Amino acid sequence: MIKTAILTMSDKGSKGERIDVTGPSIRSAIENNGFVIEYYKIIPDELEMIVDELKYLCDELKVDLVFTNGGTGFSQRDVTPEATQMVIQKYVPGIGEAMRLKSLEITPKAMLSRAIAGIRNKTLIVNLPGSPKAAIENLEVIMPALPHGIEILIGTGGECAR
Repeated sequence: MIKTAILTMSDKGSKGERIDVTGPSIRSAIENNGFVIEYYKIIPDELEMIVDELKYLCDELKVDLVFTNGGTGFSQRDVTPEATQMVIQKYVPGIGEAMRLKSLEITPKAMLSRAIAGIRNKTLIVNLPGSPKAAIENLEVIMPALPHGIEILIGTGGECAR
């Protein structure tokens, strides 16, 4: 089982002024694929708070996978990719590239996503969009590869070469 955290970035959601629909949508999609949700939280779009939360999830809680959602657009308050860059040790460009490539088949707005993915210690962090529809579409693209990647990352997977 892959220990997973979901972190929603939303100023209004963190104040209770908006119901988070995306986080629960992600939860439903990944639980149907055998992932175990260890943690779920909504926080404001504050760079230092996001950095602290990501470090906690990776270093203290030691989850295998963190899905963030929200904060990947062009707004001044959108700082999730920057926070992620500040905590990761290895960049995983293929995940963001694959999500954008597939999303471009649906909408030209996909090229505006700044979502990234990377590794901190033995945790993979993946930025997903804040829109529930877009988050699920992105998950559908990356889910087939994630279990193998996590197995290799945490040391339970075998050799890739044959």
